[in-house]
Amino acid sequence: MKELRKTCRIGVVQAAPVLFDKEASTRKMVDYIRRAAQEGAELIVFPELAIPGYPYGMTFGFTVGARQEEGRKDWKRYSDNSILVPGKETRLLAQAAREAGAWVSIGVSERDAVTATLYNSNLIFSPSGELAAVHRKIKPTGAERVVWGDGNRHFFPVVETPWGPMGSLICWESYMPLARVALYEKGITLYLAPNTNDNEEWQATIRHIAIEGHCYVVNSDLFFTRDHYPENLHCPQEIARLPQIVCRGGSCVVDPYGHYAAEPLWDREGILYADLEMDKVPMSRMEFDVCGHYSRPDLLHLAVAPEPEEGREG
Repeated sequence: MKELRKTCRIGVVQAAPVLFDKEASTRKMVDYIRRAAQEGAELIVFPELAIPGYPYGMTFGFTVGARQEEGRKDWKRYSDNSILVPGKETRLLAQAAREAGAWVSIGVSERDAVTATLYNSNLIFSPSGELAAVHRKIKPTGAERVVWGDGNRHFFPVVETPWGPMGSLICWESYMPLARVALYEKGITLYLAPNTNDNEEWQATIRHIAIEGHCYVVNSDLFFTRDHYPENLHCPQEIARLPQIVCRGGSCVVDPYGHYAAEPLWDREGILYADLEMDKVPMSRMEFDVCGHYSRPDLLHLAVAPEPEEGREG
């Protein structure tokens, strides 16, 4: 393992997107980047789909074997507010990262520049403003497949930071053991888990992953309410059935021993700050190194498909 910088000042943003509005969502997240930077954050982490939000509870008029024209209109609106990567919104985020002098990870709905397919993607920007990594969620969960396609490239990217390799898995990708191993094999010390999971079981999941990978797990969750939905969607009955608080949050940071470095934040927007002690990563691996001395590559190995050529579906 390479030498790691001793501490990392992290800011975990738990925010409500401006649902179905990419421009307003981008402005809001840029403002959060500036706020976190003012508190000295060197790494700023946002939830999945911070731009333009997670359309929880919506069916887009799709049922098995049938679909409705009104639902298509809502999907088209969401598509129009998904972003190109790179594009106008990524340039604004890159500029904010550069001005902050911080690493920035943020979840977006990405609109493919060639096809009409959307992807649930996570972007990582470097302190110099470079778009350092794009990860498309490899398997949307359940009815999410009506909205987003399977990730067809950018499978398991990691970026080299002063605190070691950093990568992300989006939401329920973290329930895929082999996907986790794909990151562990790259030696990650910072495991980013942008998601929309506000239940107790998810807290158990991320604590297990921190122990399994002996890495810091950054759990960044959305907070939003029924009132955040636009009023003129074509499915008012679906929105009316939702609880007032749709997603409670629960963002937190877990250390390599499975303990909270920053306790979960519930039922409001905010920024969690923590000073991560990076020496804990190699120290925690003394007796268990998941892809090192505690592995058996002669018995077990993982094969990851190569990246498809750019411009072709994988």
